[in-house]
Amino acid sequence: MPPRTTRPTRTSDTSDTSHTPATSGAPATSGTPGTSGAPGTARAELIADAALALLVERGMRGLTHRAVDERAGLPQGSTSNHARTRQALLEATVRRHAEREMRVLTPDEMPAAMGGAAGPVDALALALHRYLTRHPDLLIARYELALEATRRPELRAFYDATGAQFREPLVAMMAAAGSAEPERHALSLVAWCEGLMFACAAGSYHSAVPSLDELRRGFAELLRGMLGDAVPPAGTAAGPGNPAG
Repeated sequence: MPPRTTRPTRTSDTSDTSHTPATSGAPATSGTPGTSGAPGTARAELIADAALALLVERGMRGLTHRAVDERAGLPQGSTSNHARTRQALLEATVRRHAEREMRVLTPDEMPAAMGGAAGPVDALALALHRYLTRHPDLLIARYELALEATRRPELRAFYDATGAQFREPLVAMMAAAGSAEPERHALSLVAWCEGLMFACAAGSYHSAVPSLDELRRGFAELLRGMLGDAVPPAGTAAGPGNPAG
């Protein structure tokens, strides 16, 4: 078995995305997000990034308008001007969290729409490896927001609508890979991924995460059970378009 990757020490500042791949059409930034573009957009991103950092550091109880102002280094009242209510602040945080999760893989690292079953194995393994080794705080923030959504029906609706932008492409990817039941297979895939991410980010496997090769093998085994021989054998080398994490 390949050596397991020891997860680097977690930093509580989720506003550091210097390692985050930039999305197509958007310039890559280093340092703190929210320092480029229109002033209003920059401040909105700064506020939402501060909110995400607070969720990781203090949990949902620590997320207040005043605390966000302090964490972002803004004058008192700035967060209230941007998001008047707690619901508005939570929605802004969910929206920003989704934006940052979408940057874990760049567009050219995503599997081709008609690329068959080989592409998803490499893309999914790469995404999980980056989450667990570079973005564990995004996972912790997501769990805080997901639990809060179970207590707030109005946030539940917004959280689910935002999450659809991840779920629908996954269903399409499974259909393109040859799945006869893409909705059901996508749910099974999400359940497997979520279980592994929780175990490594907040559970009993938090001190070490699987290597990229181990994740590829795991996805190949899982997808072979769904798609049969269309999935290449575990351990098949990634192509030029599927770099290491």
